[in-house]
Amino acid sequence: MPRRQIYLLSPKELSPETIAVAFAKTSRSPESFREIAAELSDEQSAQFHEKWVVGYGHASVAEHAVLHLAIENVSRLAVESIESNRLASYTEKSTRYQKWGREDFYIPPELDGHPLREGYIQTCRLLFDTYVQSLTPVRELIERQSPPRPGETEEAYDRRIRSQYADMCRFLLPAASLANLGMTANARVLENAIRKMRSHPLAEVRQIGEEIKRVAQGEAPTLVKYAEAVPYLIETGEDFYHQNTLNLRPSPNGRGDGVRNWCQLIDYDPDGETKVLAAALYRFGDMTYTQALAKVCSAPEPERVKLAASLLGRMSRYDIPLRELEHTSYTFDLLLDQGAYAEFKRHRMMTQTPQALTARLGYALPRRVAEAGFEVPYRSAMEAAAEMYERLAAWNPHVAAYIVPNGFNRRVLFTMNLRAAYAFCQLRAAANAHFSIRRVALRVAGEIARVHPLLTKYMHLPKEESWQSIEEQYFAAVA
Repeated sequence: MPRRQIYLLSPKELSPETIAVAFAKTSRSPESFREIAAELSDEQSAQFHEKWVVGYGHASVAEHAVLHLAIENVSRLAVESIESNRLASYTEKSTRYQKWGREDFYIPPELDGHPLREGYIQTCRLLFDTYVQSLTPVRELIERQSPPRPGETEEAYDRRIRSQYADMCRFLLPAASLANLGMTANARVLENAIRKMRSHPLAEVRQIGEEIKRVAQGEAPTLVKYAEAVPYLIETGEDFYHQNTLNLRPSPNGRGDGVRNWCQLIDYDPDGETKVLAAALYRFGDMTYTQALAKVCSAPEPERVKLAASLLGRMSRYDIPLRELEHTSYTFDLLLDQGAYAEFKRHRMMTQTPQALTARLGYALPRRVAEAGFEVPYRSAMEAAAEMYERLAAWNPHVAAYIVPNGFNRRVLFTMNLRAAYAFCQLRAAANAHFSIRRVALRVAGEIARVHPLLTKYMHLPKEESWQSIEEQYFAAVA
């Protein structure tokens, strides 16, 4: 019997395209991966991809070519577009642990020569100046509430409390704030990402797409060479934009209703728990799914409780539930502040449909900003941003989004299965998460528990707080 071997095809020795071909050829070659790779040149690999990936559409081969991209000094608005690709991996500059300077914002090229350019720059500087000014009084408040520990150095103390005061002040940072981003993706995902970026209404995003393509072609010249703008994406977006009412200012009552009903479970399967338990029986048994479903449906409640305990009761905080939880899903209409959305968007295993970022849904006021005596300058800066947003939106609503600070609310429609709900709610409700996203996670968990209590009782959630207590403790206002 041949000896088992496990080894790396190292990107230090082979190009991403050659590695992809070596893996692809194993389907028809009896040779080892090392032997296949040794016979390949970059030119042969490019010819293979031109024929099989481009010519015959065997795109899965491109998934073996993996690239690591460093993307620096792009707006957080552009980061949203980059991170909208589900099957890539990202790490970005944190608004919780880093601070921004007065000039750390993006000026969109659409404003070149435009009469609103100077007003945009002045509003950005006002927001950043107000952000910098807020750090000291809020930090002093945190210091009074959480003094240094005996023997703790100033540097260590600042590291410990930095997220606490930065958490409050980050609400002032606009979507134009510059960020760095690390992205890891295979060539198939990257090609689609470039196509989407090159079809985007913002010039910055289109330029990023062109630069990513240029850089990627240095490592995978064949696999991304045909990543161009997509007329379908451009024309469909333009058509729906002109038909909708996003450019109309909502009535005050409409905004108030949205804030009061900020998290609405609008669709779920009433039989979802039954279907999940039946799927678990199906997996570990030999019956048909119809038989498993009938068995769970006819089972008395104590037996259903026992099945649920068998499925989920042994899980620790760090265990991942079985995939059978994916057989039921939930759809929510959610209103949350933009800072929280920046974290929410990273949960890409759910389906998210965000509305455009606007200044028309009100903004949150962190309680510690008010307690630090900084409410007046905070509100003044937010209102100045809202005014500039309206001036920009009358000309170009896509560009107007750059000026919107993290504190403004945003709507997103999302659908996730129960397994994804476990991941999201447990991670984002944890004590070290930002209070804005903790509020969302606990509310979402509560809404799911209301309709499917049997399977949600095993979520590892904090017992000491609720979304209501977070709102009371951390927010002076949510809109």
